[in-house]
Amino acid sequence: MDEKRERPPKKFKVQKSASTIFWDNEGVLLIDYLPKGTTMNGQYYANLLAQAREAVVQKRREVIARSAVLQDNASVHTARVSRQALKDTGFGN
Repeated sequence: MDEKRERPPKKFKVQKSASTIFWDNEGVLLIDYLPKGTTMNGQYYANLLAQAREAVVQKRREVIARSAVLQDNASVHTARVSRQALKDTGFGN
């Protein structure tokens, strides 16, 4: 008997995943892809906060005073440089 062999499922190419996404109730404000070989650290995250602030200014100027950043206690979020960036951008208390 000649049985038809099932073909193995197609393999899909793995795509980059976002390292950080900033959004609000109206949609995505900023997506950042961590460059290959780069480590997420406090300074990198602080720079992202500045970019997120600019995205809010450009896309949601009317809500800038009500902007908030919700985050966990990951080390990059609690690093001194990150906490200072939260204050500098107006996202933190």
